[in-house]
Amino acid sequence: MPIHRLKQFLDENEVKYVSISHSQAFTAMEIAEAAHIPGKELAKTVMVKLDGRLAMAVVRAPDHVGLSRLREATGAQDVELASEEDFAGRFPGCELGAMPPFGNLWDMDVFVDQRLREDEEIAFNAGSHTELVKLSYSDFERLVEPVVGEFSTAN
Repeated sequence: MPIHRLKQFLDENEVKYVSISHSQAFTAMEIAEAAHIPGKELAKTVMVKLDGRLAMAVVRAPDHVGLSRLREATGAQDVELASEEDFAGRFPGCELGAMPPFGNLWDMDVFVDQRLREDEEIAFNAGSHTELVKLSYSDFERLVEPVVGEFSTAN
């Protein structure tokens, strides 16, 4: 989903947001540093497979997805990290690993760790390794309707 499609979706839903350009970075903490955003406000999207179905697990940049905790939170029998081959091509227009946590646009479940609710704002990759979108967490939750649970492990 190119950035213009994401922005169009946000505009159609009357969401106020800010686009943040930054130098190319690939890890969540590098992105937070490049964009001058606290790591706890940057959401990273981790692709997982829940009983064979792709889903998004969204955690703060410094945190990790605890697979056993995600299993408990989702009720899935089999929980594993998805390989890049599992989701390559699933997000047209997005750079691999830079997809925004809007699984609802791809008919994909989204699970958000409750720690992301601690801040009023959330920022995330906007489809590239050089641009973020920042908006209120409440708008994000309203648009995505994620399942919120406790499944991250703090780093």
